[in-house]
Amino acid sequence: MNVEIVQATVDRRPLIEGLFQFYAYDFSEFAAPDSPDFEVDEAGRFAAYAHMDAYWRDPACVPLLITADGRAAGFALVNDWSPSGLGVDRAMAEFFIRRKYRRAGLGGEAVRQVLALYPGWWEIAVAARNTPALAFWPRAVAALDAVTRLTPIEGDGVRWRGPILRFLALPAAGRSEEAP
Repeated sequence: MNVEIVQATVDRRPLIEGLFQFYAYDFSEFAAPDSPDFEVDEAGRFAAYAHMDAYWRDPACVPLLITADGRAAGFALVNDWSPSGLGVDRAMAEFFIRRKYRRAGLGGEAVRQVLALYPGWWEIAVAARNTPALAFWPRAVAALDAVTRLTPIEGDGVRWRGPILRFLALPAAGRSEEAP
């Protein structure tokens, strides 16, 4: 399967927003039944992503479309907000692979390509209740030769509640390992 990462242009925003509905649906599994989180409106839709506008106006926010053999397979929303507060070049805000493409290596390949596109200091914060992501992210990141200085840290409970993976993604040809 040919996996490709492309920066989503504004004309692809409806596609990212549509895929976000499936992301929210998948994430709703982790919300308590008595919680107001991940409820749908009268039209049966989940709330829009609160930060979506920034991905088409803020240069630090990058919307990426993940394709498999030319078909929409998921998305990644990358920004520069550090969940730990230690500072980063990039952070994975949201990452989604459609169910039909899971468990076939597509997610790991997408992560590899995203990190190759944006080398530097990264943080990936994982919601503590998202057990599939808790298994996926450490495995996906640790498997990459271009990743060094991988350090799992715990969120402070204010900026982030849950685990954070902090690491340096090296470019194809060398880079300083100085932290930001």
